[in-house]
Amino acid sequence: MKDEVGSALHLPPSTFRLHTKGSSFILHPSSFEILYHATQTLADTDSPRLTAEVLLAHVLGVSRTQLLSHPEQPISSAALTEFEPLLARAALGEPLAYLTGHREFYALDFLVDSSVLVPRPETELIIDLALSPSHPFTLSANSSILDIGTGSGCIAIALAVHLPSAHVTALDISPDALTLARLNAQRHGVSNRITFLESDLLSSFFLLPSSSISLLTANLPYIPSAELRGLPVSKHEPALALDGGPDGLALIRRLLADAPRVMAPNGRLLLEIGSTQGEAVAALARAAFPTAEVRVHQDLAGLDRVVEVDLN
Repeated sequence: MKDEVGSALHLPPSTFRLHTKGSSFILHPSSFEILYHATQTLADTDSPRLTAEVLLAHVLGVSRTQLLSHPEQPISSAALTEFEPLLARAALGEPLAYLTGHREFYALDFLVDSSVLVPRPETELIIDLALSPSHPFTLSANSSILDIGTGSGCIAIALAVHLPSAHVTALDISPDALTLARLNAQRHGVSNRITFLESDLLSSFFLLPSSSISLLTANLPYIPSAELRGLPVSKHEPALALDGGPDGLALIRRLLADAPRVMAPNGRLLLEIGSTQGEAVAALARAAFPTAEVRVHQDLAGLDRVVEVDLN
């Protein structure tokens, strides 16, 4: 057993404290020892120490604070057996959210797996803009929210949680993504106010009884196909959620061409974009909505991130 555990975590035998139980030797390295050597294993990845801490805390069923406050805690062989393959996957660059099955978005915990894009902090800008006190969002009796390319459901669910009178329709072309989004809606108690529908952009939505959309949100694939092939993200996250076609704007272009058919006269659109796409998407939005006010908003890094189309 010593050779197996030591090899998997690159731990020299001297780092183990041997405890006897009867005539058997049982290995119990401390959490400090495990984290030290796991960090070395992850040296070529982003945030190796943080990743090691999150994974070990996940395996032990404790918070990072609890883990770090007891560095002397012995780690059982069963925990190591669970930890080692997760560490190996992390060393290959697999997103931490896929390893733990969870990701926080707008202070809400979401189930995440490889069928959906991992929610990013910059996408929270869409929620900030929708809830902004300077531009409050209101619903009339026959209006609703439409989220396109919902993935894990993070945008639709965050809006439903913060707008308790709203009804949201969430569309995605992936049935696996919709299954996960439904689970997330149930976890946050908003499944009775979100309609999930399999749809290629607006294609299936047009089959529903006519409704007036006050707020349309979308985080569609926007990475150009050729660029995507060279990015690490393409190795683990679904291409369906990343590949935006030759110029990255194929789906955004299609959506903006069809969106005037569903929007309320005083509606708003909030579209996530790539950091170099602000001018191009703003031009597409003005062509689709000639009288609308179109603005490009930057994320916390100062990069173009969301195009807002205000039809008021």
